[in-house]
Amino acid sequence: MFLALLSFLALKEYLSLIPTRRADRGVLLWVYLAVPLQYLWVWVDWYGMFIIFIPVYMFILIPVRMVLHGQTEGFLRAAGTIHWGLMTTVFTLSHIAYLLQLPEKGGAAGASLVLFLVLVTQFGDVAQYTWGKLFGRHKVMPTVSPNKTYEGLLGGMATSFMLVYFLAPHLTPLTRNESLVAGFFLPLAGFLGDVSVSAIKRDIGVKDSGTSIPGHGGVLDRVNSLTFTAPLFFHFLRYLHF
Repeated sequence: MFLALLSFLALKEYLSLIPTRRADRGVLLWVYLAVPLQYLWVWVDWYGMFIIFIPVYMFILIPVRMVLHGQTEGFLRAAGTIHWGLMTTVFTLSHIAYLLQLPEKGGAAGASLVLFLVLVTQFGDVAQYTWGKLFGRHKVMPTVSPNKTYEGLLGGMATSFMLVYFLAPHLTPLTRNESLVAGFFLPLAGFLGDVSVSAIKRDIGVKDSGTSIPGHGGVLDRVNSLTFTAPLFFHFLRYLHF
């Protein structure tokens, strides 16, 4: 329920940022209703519906509802931005909730998997910021996120790599060799999730996604890295061990 609320708040922030047409109001109702439905599939452990509901069914339903209204101006932009937001704020984050449904294996239960994912992702963000502030000189993507530097990225990845390598055997069923792989792609995925949301904000012309967290921007600003790390970690783990 908490993660469903988190998705709802992130989606609400996203939809408040993007330009929407008057004709899309009915569509947005369907989009909001998709949040409890997506988490319902998690609650009842219906993996088949969980994995296709938003990528397939909502992908079809959103343009169908828009077509029924009959307005074609801005159709492509509206359909793309609305579905992208649903995928980013609801589908990806719901993978965190599904970690709680995975059976215990090797002494690791769902709660420890969530703890591992959130800890590694958020620590990676802090490490990249810290290394960038201390040694950052060369910008990675100056037009997307001017504060991101190669020094911060590489230093943060190296620090996160060590954290994953030492924590994974205690909080997950991953082996040492599998931890090496996770230690590489998790901090990189977090970085890519961060800059992807930054690109959206640059395109719209805002600094933060919202003001719901004083001094830290909005909900979407805080979960941007998780939008990439959550699904990748979930499917990596599920493919290898479940």
